[in-house]
Amino acid sequence: MTPTQFSSGDAIADRRADYARMLAEAGDFAAAAELMEQALELVPGWAAGWFRLGDYREKAGLATGAVAAYGQVETLDGTGIFGAGLKLASLGAAPMPQSPPSAYVEGLFDDYADRFEVSLVEKLNYSVPQKLFALVKPHAPFELTVDLGCGTGLFGAEVAGVTARLEGFDLSANMLAKAGEKRIYHHLAQADLSASPQSCGLFAETLAMQRADLVSAADVLMYLGRLDAPFLLARALLKAGGLFAFSVEDGGEIPEGFGLQSSLRYAHSQTYVRDRLADTGFEVVDMMKTDIRMDAGKQLFGILFLARLVT
Repeated sequence: MTPTQFSSGDAIADRRADYARMLAEAGDFAAAAELMEQALELVPGWAAGWFRLGDYREKAGLATGAVAAYGQVETLDGTGIFGAGLKLASLGAAPMPQSPPSAYVEGLFDDYADRFEVSLVEKLNYSVPQKLFALVKPHAPFELTVDLGCGTGLFGAEVAGVTARLEGFDLSANMLAKAGEKRIYHHLAQADLSASPQSCGLFAETLAMQRADLVSAADVLMYLGRLDAPFLLARALLKAGGLFAFSVEDGGEIPEGFGLQSSLRYAHSQTYVRDRLADTGFEVVDMMKTDIRMDAGKQLFGILFLARLVT
């Protein structure tokens, strides 16, 4: 559910917010912000309203006001579903989070599920599943593939023909429902990939620990930032010699290893990824730098990795 779908509980405030949305859609963000301010005078505890105000102020070029509004969201939103901390970090008003709140990622993809494939594949020329499978295919067939952050099953559809059993895990229930419609997965379940292997929810299934030939994470890690947890999870799932195939957005040589972008996704450096893989017992088998999709009218570049568990 997006922030614009949360009602304030006050009919007058909601009406003003609707007018503000129409002004924003027409490109008049300053006027939209003024109307949202009026709505929030009626319902000052409305977190979604403060988020919308921050968005309108940001688009109107009112950075200081946007920071103030997002600060209110962070105070009011105990779950992190709005990702206000990410917004504040992107505006330089807060430290960069190591990873986004799980509630934010879950809400983002629950809302996105119905239009995910049309948006990515048909409009944004998304190519990660096909290109990642090209790295994986020479090592097929597989007895068991675990598709982490499986989404609607785009990579699953590529690998299904060369694996005897395919399991998919995702934080978003709506994305899992879409993946289920493809009828290619033998098992689907929710799991939080930013958590430790023991607490992410996956091992409650006791299905794949140290049994997988292939673990995949296509277009997932840019929503996680720090990569220790997903790499440890891949290690725990794989049998000795198993393969880990994944993608990141190319951050060049970011000194910190990864950084938060204006898109609120993370980009990673090749050095950071290689170091974390080595620390977790993997060796890089293959790698590809390539365009992965369009973003704001420009080509977005990523790095695809294929690594083998060796220790």
